[in-house]
Amino acid sequence: MSEYLFLYRGGKQPQDPAEGQKVMQAWVAWMKSLTDAGKLKDPGQPLEPQGKVVRNAAGTVTDGPYAEAKDLVGGFTLVDAQNLDEACKLASGCPIFDAGGTIEVRPILNMGM
Repeated sequence: MSEYLFLYRGGKQPQDPAEGQKVMQAWVAWMKSLTDAGKLKDPGQPLEPQGKVVRNAAGTVTDGPYAEAKDLVGGFTLVDAQNLDEACKLASGCPIFDAGGTIEVRPILNMGM
């Protein structure tokens, strides 16, 4: 079993509380399905849209992130999967797609520690 990181990118935000509640219920149901399958390692957290970028060891700090809104990382989740194909299949059930977002699926490098 290997670890994979889901990076959630883009997607439109709900426009009213009822829609927001429906979206939240879909996320909770999807996370529960990952948990029930024994695949959810860490549910992660949503991220605020603002931030800073540290450019170098000298501590140069600039405004960021710079990505277009559709590419902005909005959160993350850590899952266990047999391989990248299985991780992508797990990601395919995510509700972010209903909002026009995407998921970047990245294997976690095993450092042997």
